[in-house]
Amino acid sequence: MITFVLGWAGMACWAVCFWWMHRISSRQDSMLRELNEMAQRIEKFSRAEHDMIKEVHTVVSDIRDRVDDVHAVVSESESQGR
Repeated sequence: MITFVLGWAGMACWAVCFWWMHRISSRQDSMLRELNEMAQRIEKFSRAEHDMIKEVHTVVSDIRDRVDDVHAVVSESESQGR
């Protein structure tokens, strides 16, 4: 009789364990989906930021070249004026 009760208790434990692991697994799956969506959004924003930086970088480079040209002209005019 005790063997029979322990057998059924063991089966019930297995059922509870299976249900619990299934529940944990579904939560992990939903968390992984959320993380994947978040990673995709971050990657999208990162690409947009990279494109904006590329645009700004060329403008900054052009401005730096123009400032260097103006500096050279001003230096020349100062040296000629002295």
